[in-house]
Amino acid sequence: MKKKVYIISHSHWDREWYMAYEQHHMRLVELMDDLLELFETDPDFNSFHLDGQTIILDDYLQVRPEKREAIQQAIDAGKLRIGPFYILQDDFLISSESNVRNMLIGMEESRKWGTPVMLGYFPDTFGNMGQTPQMMKQVGLEAAAFGRGVKPIGFDNQVLEAENYSSQYSEMWWKGPDQTEIFGLLFANWYSNGNEIPAEKEATIRFWDQKLADAEQYASTNHLLMMNGVDHQPVQKDISKAIRLANELYPDYEFIHSNFTDYLETVQQDLPQDLGSVEGELTSQETDGWYTLANTASARVYLKQWNTKVQRQLENVTEPLATMAYEVTGKYPHDQLDYAWKTLMQNHPHDSICGCSVDSVHREMIPRFEKANEVGRFLAQEALDQLATAIDTSGFSKQSYPFVIFNTAGMPKTGSAVITLELERKRFAEGIPEELYQELAEQPKKYYHVETSEKKQIPALISEEVVSFGYDLPKDRFRVPYMARYVTIELPIDEMPAFSWETFALVEGATDEKQESMITQAGRCIENQFVHVSIKQNGTLTLLDKTTGQEFEELLTFEDVGDIGNEYIFKQPENEQAILSKDQPRSTVEIIKDTSEIAQIKLTQTIDIPISADDRLEKEQQMVREFRFRQAQRSKETKPLTITTLITLRAESKKIDFTTTIDNQMKDHRLRVLFPTKLHVEQHEADSIFEVVARPNQVSASWENPTNPQHQHAFVQLGDATQGITIGNFGLNEYEILDGKTIAVTLLRCVGEMGDWGYFPTPEAQCLGVHQFDYSLEVHSGKDKFATYKHAYAAQIPFSTKQLSIQVGKLSPKNQYLSIEGETFAITALKRSKLNDKLVARGFNMSSHLESLHLTKNGKKGKPLNLLEEECQETIDEMLQPYEIRTVGFEEE
Repeated sequence: MKKKVYIISHSHWDREWYMAYEQHHMRLVELMDDLLELFETDPDFNSFHLDGQTIILDDYLQVRPEKREAIQQAIDAGKLRIGPFYILQDDFLISSESNVRNMLIGMEESRKWGTPVMLGYFPDTFGNMGQTPQMMKQVGLEAAAFGRGVKPIGFDNQVLEAENYSSQYSEMWWKGPDQTEIFGLLFANWYSNGNEIPAEKEATIRFWDQKLADAEQYASTNHLLMMNGVDHQPVQKDISKAIRLANELYPDYEFIHSNFTDYLETVQQDLPQDLGSVEGELTSQETDGWYTLANTASARVYLKQWNTKVQRQLENVTEPLATMAYEVTGKYPHDQLDYAWKTLMQNHPHDSICGCSVDSVHREMIPRFEKANEVGRFLAQEALDQLATAIDTSGFSKQSYPFVIFNTAGMPKTGSAVITLELERKRFAEGIPEELYQELAEQPKKYYHVETSEKKQIPALISEEVVSFGYDLPKDRFRVPYMARYVTIELPIDEMPAFSWETFALVEGATDEKQESMITQAGRCIENQFVHVSIKQNGTLTLLDKTTGQEFEELLTFEDVGDIGNEYIFKQPENEQAILSKDQPRSTVEIIKDTSEIAQIKLTQTIDIPISADDRLEKEQQMVREFRFRQAQRSKETKPLTITTLITLRAESKKIDFTTTIDNQMKDHRLRVLFPTKLHVEQHEADSIFEVVARPNQVSASWENPTNPQHQHAFVQLGDATQGITIGNFGLNEYEILDGKTIAVTLLRCVGEMGDWGYFPTPEAQCLGVHQFDYSLEVHSGKDKFATYKHAYAAQIPFSTKQLSIQVGKLSPKNQYLSIEGETFAITALKRSKLNDKLVARGFNMSSHLESLHLTKNGKKGKPLNLLEEECQETIDEMLQPYEIRTVGFEEE
């Protein structure tokens, strides 16, 4: 029987990378023009795989709108193969919900045009998330294709010699942590193994002799896959001629121009019994460790912080508020949210969110973040306005100023809610602005306190009155400018239930609360009933966990080292010693907040670090010398780096919050914060995509890289059955476990070139200027571990607040919108389905155990949905399977 060679034409389309977006965009227009012409002139041309992302169609039609009908005809004829995703994302650096929305919107867009290619397509993702099999199955995809994460693939598609392979074949079964299994297809010789096939005899023989041998080295069947294309590759117009010549010269093979649908169907019919299996995350852990590209998690950290901010706005503030407001208005902003999500996802391709492109690319990303965020803020404010008209405040005094606080997180939240209340306004129509300002400013100042709807007085920080300009934009008339008197309230909140709101009021009269302090020794000690924290002269913290009796020392040590690598990969200069803040004891403390509810200290430290690498680095970059062989060292010239950290402890919490600020004027370096634990354990846990993943602390025998960077989202945890420590963060996606017992979180990594295949200077990747980093520490006993995870999730989501009028309303002044009873269930979404406006809640089991879950709305259970939010069975299971991703839909009453 002849071996069959399936040639699939494609072009891996990085939307932006080593050139600005519009440079790639114009080349995309040329590619699409060529394709449409080729479809007409070559009847033997089977089809073109449009890289698994529907955004390419939008980008093309933005320039060639008149080609819509031609595109539709090509799709209808099967010539243009589209979908199933909206973009080709980096799945580790975007949230669980961003990964889902990429599929939801991608499937919707694909179905508008026709039938999507039913293949999870991850050709160049920098590692692959462990929950891919379960996610693919839940949208009807039975197979995934990928280029990285499994041996035998290596850098530049070179096979690495080693003791073993993850899979002996390029085909395999891929099993998720929940044991869901799909067919996995590895581009073992990369997604360009059939690129630029010759149509001349001698060149054809040289080409196919090599390419067939390479493919047969890993193929498990007689069906060989050849990918005819590569990054931004123009379509090969003489491919039909090249295939005819190959069939003439190689009678033992049948060469066909094909597509993924046909190839997947035939190859899966002939799989051998000894086909291997891989499980969980695919991150090239059996390689030498240099080219896993995990350090992209710390390239241009400001992008990761922006991304986290916008994801939290859309997923955890805007959508829950709009979902609740639907009960007042009967309307939900599907189209506006789709626009915001699409705008955000344009920043999610792997060369974009990973921060590994040229400066012009990343400059263009910031306006996208800003646009998506502003849409989210507008829709959230609209929802708050709608809810505000319906909340009953008639129980408050008519002389009070009521306001409502929402916790839109899917778990209880502790923190501070901040709201600015208007006390009195004077419209510009009433007089001259400056006179109105003066009139309000001269009002006698009053004392205030905060009460609950039950008239209970609660602690709050209330500012002095201020006067400032404001304006309203009514829906039915022209804008209304005014001057107004305001006070700002910071209200400490303790464990506010998930998806709940509570109404309070500002009332005239001084507070009668007795203030007690948690601060002693002039700011060097902070203590509550759970923990005792002391700040040493060298700036490190010693923490006593009063629950377990465990003491942790040298916490909050800052480490600075040189980096002569690039945006993709960190490389420390040879034989360099790390600069540690604990070795330069120049710390000062200042008390910022001192109440019975909140203690906040400002810690200031200074370390001297080199201004950059030495002059050799630029020369080595220009020579395109591989970073592993660079001889550059750090400059002998140093400057002081001042590190200012706000340390906050709340009365009823074990969690300690940190906000660190620096003005970075140094280049070619990496700054991390270290948390030693003294714990000796084999593995740790980190927040990943729909998974709290357990990762080993030790590397494989093949690992040569002296570092082992990893991805995270909200937290990383190191602990055993009796005690542990959870480090939360906001937009700090890279960490490392040092010596099996220290958690190191990267705050900033500064480099001067893109890296990869040439010399692309990126001065803006040096990240000069002021940066702020938010993170936290929480110690726990063995039984409290999952609670610390939920605290880290909730900390990323701000409270939402709104001033109210005194009114009668149909909504209670205090309510929990959705009831969640499940210790290990982490909510990722509360939204409305675009299919039918049904209330949708989604989340996952953080544990590897069977757990109970009770999710109810007004006492009623919902129905199971898949990730496309379609009903998949009749009844809900009250037991949550290990690592299960669950989506639940609730019928309206």
